[in-house]
Amino acid sequence: MWVFYLISLPLTLGMVVVTLRYFAGPAVPRYVVATVGYAWFCSLSIIILVPADIWTTLTGSAKGGIGFFWSWSYWSTFILTWAVVPTIQGYEDAGDFTVKERLKTSIHMNLLFYSIVGAIGLIGLILLLIMHRAWDGGIVGFAMACSNTFGLVTGAFLLGFGLSEIPRNIWKNADWSHRQKVLSHRVAKMAVKLDGAHQEYSNAIVVAQATSNQMSKRDLLRPYMDIIDNMVAQMLREDPSFKPSGGRLGENDMDYDTDDKSMATLRRQLRRAHEEYYRCKSEYMTCVMEALKLEDTIKNYEHRDANGWKYVSSFRESRSGTLGSLLDTIEFIWCCILRKQLQKAFAVILGCMSAAILLAEATLLPSVDLSLFSILIKAVGKQEVLVQVAAFVPLMYMCVCTYYSLFKIGMLMFYSLTPRQTSSVSLLMICSMVARYAPPISYNFLNLIRLGDNAKTTFEKRMGNIDDAVPFFGRGFNRIYPLIMVVYTLLVASNFFGRAIDFFGSWKRFKLQCEEENIDGLDPSGMIILQKERSWIEQGYKVGEQVIPLARNFNGVSTDIESQNVPLVRFHLH
Repeated sequence: MWVFYLISLPLTLGMVVVTLRYFAGPAVPRYVVATVGYAWFCSLSIIILVPADIWTTLTGSAKGGIGFFWSWSYWSTFILTWAVVPTIQGYEDAGDFTVKERLKTSIHMNLLFYSIVGAIGLIGLILLLIMHRAWDGGIVGFAMACSNTFGLVTGAFLLGFGLSEIPRNIWKNADWSHRQKVLSHRVAKMAVKLDGAHQEYSNAIVVAQATSNQMSKRDLLRPYMDIIDNMVAQMLREDPSFKPSGGRLGENDMDYDTDDKSMATLRRQLRRAHEEYYRCKSEYMTCVMEALKLEDTIKNYEHRDANGWKYVSSFRESRSGTLGSLLDTIEFIWCCILRKQLQKAFAVILGCMSAAILLAEATLLPSVDLSLFSILIKAVGKQEVLVQVAAFVPLMYMCVCTYYSLFKIGMLMFYSLTPRQTSSVSLLMICSMVARYAPPISYNFLNLIRLGDNAKTTFEKRMGNIDDAVPFFGRGFNRIYPLIMVVYTLLVASNFFGRAIDFFGSWKRFKLQCEEENIDGLDPSGMIILQKERSWIEQGYKVGEQVIPLARNFNGVSTDIESQNVPLVRFHLH
């Protein structure tokens, strides 16, 4: 039973390491990387353990090993999510100058959160004692069920959004014309956003330098100011291309030298402005490079006969020799022909999988087994590896859909996952979210495969009975909330909520940002920026190195950019 698990475990570890190296910013401490990596590994371990648990349940073999690994993964994830990660996150976000003060700030920030969680747990325990019910898993099982009920309900809506949006976006992005329009609008918005972050970062540096200049060397707060001065100097040394501009002092910007807490606030704001600027710059660079490469692809396809079906890139020198010519042809076939078709095929496959998941969720209430995954697992019941693969693939897809929605919401409000520029606080927040939703997603999937009324996996036994945790809905809660999710997904797929929010214009700020909709054409400002970036690359500059003065011209007309009414006569480009 361990064949699939032993293969998946090192692959999971490798994926976690690669993902962390790709997203973690340069200033993220090693202990944060280790904490996030361990939490992700434990969360994904739960997901890859579920197929092995299904196999042992179907065959009736010993489950001692499953129980041990499940307890290790679940409780590691639980402790990290609810105790360790929030504490480290508050510590990393604090601007205090000593370890003790940063810990105190972190504990103070999390005290309200812990109090609310404790109060909810106490209320649940009181209800348990009052109702005198025979809870299958005891108090621990009931507590686990309660803690995961929130994840099940919210996770169902996150899953529903991802099931609809992922296949649709992949299909849309396979259309070069649509993708080019999207990227032109996104580049314009990213440039304006980058300019705003540049001004905030410049302002933070100006305020820090002005505060330092007015502070006496004999001031009691001078040691704290020296730390901030060194921080500013190091930031400017790390990126000599950054030129502060647009920094300006406000009415209260010189009030940071009153006590150590105000100095901690200054340090925190400086660090946040630094992180936000480089996050916006990374997103802008990624978007511009994708748009420019797409332009190359379209140009190569249109001139395929003239180029001899060879890919000509504007970002590298032409390959020489027979092998170089062959590689150019292979690159052309892949970029201009195969990739587009494979994207569409992949979107169709994921769309079918989404439909199969929705059908399985919708038929839980009438107790009709129309779950494709249940039928497939039972059909290959004697093949260990096939059973576990048949369980793992849809389960992983459900996780991807849920996490996709989480990241979309996070980018809108709380955190962001940016290549090589994700801050410690964002990494820890994402780590907490990923860990919090892994068990509920797995539990939901186990409901879809219907092993039978008497067959329960170790996971289900340890998880606690969710029906008992929500007695107000009777014992059918596991069958009711998936049906609500199905209705919600169908509404998302038909863009019902988008139309409703557009109808009530004042609600647009609540709209979840997804791929741009109703784009009629290319954004003129975005196309100007892309033309200038290509020109700068040809002159030897890096992407984003010269865009700030140009983006500043667009910053004053950001509203017009979004409505595509761009007064081009205002821009004087040289």
